[in-house]
Amino acid sequence: MFDVILYEPEIPPNTGNIIRLAANSGARLHLVAPLGFDLSDRQLQRAGLDYHDLAQVVMHPDWPACRAHFAARRMFALSTRGAMRYDGAAYTPGDVFLFGPETRGLPRVVLEELPSAQRLRIPMRPANRSINLSNAVALVLYEAWRQNGFAGAG
Repeated sequence: MFDVILYEPEIPPNTGNIIRLAANSGARLHLVAPLGFDLSDRQLQRAGLDYHDLAQVVMHPDWPACRAHFAARRMFALSTRGAMRYDGAAYTPGDVFLFGPETRGLPRVVLEELPSAQRLRIPMRPANRSINLSNAVALVLYEAWRQNGFAGAG
């Protein structure tokens, strides 16, 4: 129903948690290289538990290849510089959610590829930098799924 893109993820346990989240929500996960770890990383495997076989994970060699893959789809980028709160968007099946690397977020050039209304932010206290990547993905993905009646859930 939804696709999640991790642009150059850096921390294996976050990606492992997101693999588990994707398996449980029916989302497809896309990883954009270069990754900050090897897919056989022990921490990645541990965080994802036994959900790796239940999740659809697609590797893209770089951002242009990933962007081309989703050329016909509506994409939302999550950033502390986003124009609109994530809960203010109306999501539809097929939407794609793009998240940046843990230590630096999405590059400005990538963010500017999307219209302002598709650059979203998660509210937080003003003095804080960011929310953990796997938590951010969970917030957005479950809001989108909620808006669509948790289609496919048991």
